[in-house]
Amino acid sequence: MLVTEIDPDLADTAALTEAYGLPPAASANCVLVAGRREGEERVAAAVVRATTRADVNATVKRLLDVRKASFLPMDRAVEESGMEYGGITPLGLPARYRVLVDGRVAVDDPGSGPTVVIGSGVRRSKVALPGALLARAPGVELVEGLALS
Repeated sequence: MLVTEIDPDLADTAALTEAYGLPPAASANCVLVAGRREGEERVAAAVVRATTRADVNATVKRLLDVRKASFLPMDRAVEESGMEYGGITPLGLPARYRVLVDGRVAVDDPGSGPTVVIGSGVRRSKVALPGALLARAPGVELVEGLALS
């Protein structure tokens, strides 16, 4: 695993990949999603390669067993995670959050290899690690079909 400092203005995936010449599939995005069932809120982080998007309306909703799943508002995501928006990482989230990682993150990508670049919790750095290692992190649930192309 490698942590590297970056310009905070380049923390967003499109800016990062352009500035550093990375293939888009080398980045993985982490989004926070929540839904309710019988008065109980269920929250998850969904991690997918940047060339895909999380299937919130079907797969995440089914996994959380909720009627509707929605992205957490930015201010709430920042407050509850203790992380900066644009730097939210699946590592170190509150224990009540489920961490769902798409199966494509865990396997080598033909264009970018085994490494994925994720947020570090702050906008001024990124973490690069093998996707297979991220998939084995404590509490991670590997989910085939979490992402849509």
